[in-house]
Parts: sequence; C-alpha cells; structure tokens
Amino acid sequence: MIRHFGILAAAAATLAITAGVQALPPPKVNDALIAGDTLPKTLGDYGFFLDTAANDPTPGVVPYRLNMPLFSDGAEKYRFVYVPEGEDVRLGEQSLLQFPVGSALIKTFAFGEGENQRKIETRVLLHRADGWVALPYVWNDDQNEATLALAGARREVTTPQGQQISYRVPNKNQCKECHGLQGAVTPIGPKARNLSAAWLQSFLGDVPEGAETLPLWEHRDTADVAATARAYLDVNCAHCHRPGATASNSGLDLRWETEAPQAFGVNKRPVAAGRGSGGLMFDIVPGDPEASILVYRMASDEPGVAMPELGKSIVHEDGVEVVERWIGGMAAQ
Repeated sequence: MIRHFGILAAAAATLAITAGVQALPPPKVNDALIAGDTLPKTLGDYGFFLDTAANDPTPGVVPYRLNMPLFSDGAEKYRFVYVPEGEDVRLGEQSLLQFPVGSALIKTFAFGEGENQRKIETRVLLHRADGWVALPYVWNDDQNEATLALAGARREVTTPQGQQISYRVPNKNQCKECHGLQGAVTPIGPKARNLSAAWLQSFLGDVPEGAETLPLWEHRDTADVAATARAYLDVNCAHCHRPGATASNSGLDLRWETEAPQAFGVNKRPVAAGRGSGGLMFDIVPGDPEASILVYRMASDEPGVAMPELGKSIVHEDGVEVVERWIGGMAAQ
C-alpha cells in the first residue's frame, strides 16, 4: 500500500489554526493534468515540486535511486515518483512496479557539481487511461523552469570526464525507442530488483521477493563480476535487446533473468554482419573480450556502430571494463 504523505502537511495546518494563523491549503500535485489529454507546456504546471528550481518535491512526490543506473554521458540524475493518494502500486512481470493511472515518473538530468551544476532536461512519464505518455522538458538559462520540447533539443555540456559534447534531448517519438514494448510506451527503470529493500518498504509497506537483487554500481570493483556485468547489460541494453522491443530482431536477450548463454550472446553469431560487427564472428567469445562484438560496439563512439544507439554520445569506459572482465573470466568453449 502507498503511504499517505499528506499527513505531515495536515498536521502543520492544524497547528497553524490552533495558533490563530489562517493556514494555507497544503500544496498538491495537479492530478487532472497527469490523467488528462493535454500536453502541459511547463514542468511547473504539474506541481511536482514546491520549488521547481531546487527540485524540492511536493508531498506525495517521492525521490528514489537505482542500484544500477543507466549511463547517460555521465549526467547526474534526480528521480521521483508520484502516485495518487489512496491508489496501490503492484509488482508486475520481471519485478517491474505497476503504477496506477494518474501516476507519474519524473527524471531530471544535470551536469556539473555544486553551485555550478546545470539542469538540462526533465523527462516525465504520465500514466493515462490509454497508456503511458513520455514527454521531454528542457530547462531555461535561469534554471527555474523547464519547457516542453516535443522536437527535442541540443545542449553543449561538459561531461564529468571533461569532454565537451552536444548533448541530445530526445524528441517525443524517440522516447519510444527505449520505452517501447509490444508497440506501447512503458516504464523501464523502477524494478524491485533494482531498488533498495528499505525504499520499497517505506513506499509499498512491504518488501517484494527479489528486491535489491542487482549489485550497487559503486561496488563494481568488489562485487561479483558476472552479476555486475549482467546487471549493467540489463539496465543499459535490455530495454531494446529483448523479445517485443525495438532491437528484438537482433536475437539478443540481455535481460537479467535470461539463463541460456547463447540467448545473451555467448557463441552467438550476429543476425546481420557488417560494419556494426567489426568483422567479428560472435557476440560474446568466452575468454576473449577483444573478439566479442558486444565489447566492440560498447567501446565505439562511431554512429552506426556504437551501442546503445540513443542516450549517450561517449564511451562509458567503466561499463566496458566490467563487461570485458566478465567475458575474460569465462571459460573458453
């Protein structure tokens, strides 16, 4: 069950009345905008934040973090979820949380540190009666509001590695390339296996089976390398490389729960050879990461070769290193 986050606001209002001060109504999220059929022009229209510029969430808007996050050119991400009061969240297939109509997932991407940090975009997933809608919002120079950008945008940013890049905010249709499953938009991040047991208990009231299964990314140097690599591929690649998704024709199924080694690439030939394969023969060659197409594509920043195709423009060196160690440690077959 969802906790009622309005309790503290109601208590504060009661104290104010007792003290003889006329209380203002507690701030609320605009439920009608989430569940309606319009495309709100600004992030502030929703009422997700008491202070939009500071990412200070309104009661009922709950922050969360993922054990294994998606790499997006090194962007810092701020994640929030909103569920209408009185509604329940349930556990679905592959431990994905099932949110009721009227819910929203909010994720802000930022670059830089401290006072120099700049918010670039906020992506919003709205659960409406006819399904999920994905909308991108781009932040202004004053950093106090983000405006709907249906056509996407480009912004010059400096990555944590010091690289100057043209960061791409996806357009509305491109959101479907990662969030598309069986032709419909769906959330991909908030799975019980990728969330902490403590957060799930505070949010749901209990801890689903399989919670907190994926290792923490920051523990990648000491955690089990196979688990870390499989978790990395699950989060960064499996939303496309799985049955029913946009790259299902590759024959690769990189989901965490996939058990058959050939299904996740071991000694598997590519469906279509070409420059994307680098002249290599198999997706994964046990014991030989340099001969593995998977590593070749992850380690490239060349358009048409680099994987993932969307969401990053630089090579994630740490991610490549984890996958290389995993493949290098496999027994040759």
